[in-house]
Amino acid sequence: MRLSVGRTGQCWNNALDELFCATVKGKLLGTQPWPNRALARTAVFDFIEGWYNSRRLHSSLGYRCLAEYKANHAA
Repeated sequence: MRLSVGRTGQCWNNALDELFCATVKGKLLGTQPWPNRALARTAVFDFIEGWYNSRRLHSSLGYRCLAEYKANHAA
């Protein structure tokens, strides 16, 4: 992550961070109660590495997941 640049209070400075946090909260953390912080932390890590970074479709990659894009790009 990089420090936001520009005038303080600009809503688009943190738009990507806000979108990411909303996705994690909506698809993972808000789906069930978490008995302790360690389990929630492990679940967030697994969510990011197991779905968000690897299987989520990216509009900038032609609505392909990152793994598919990398495989096609390397070939």
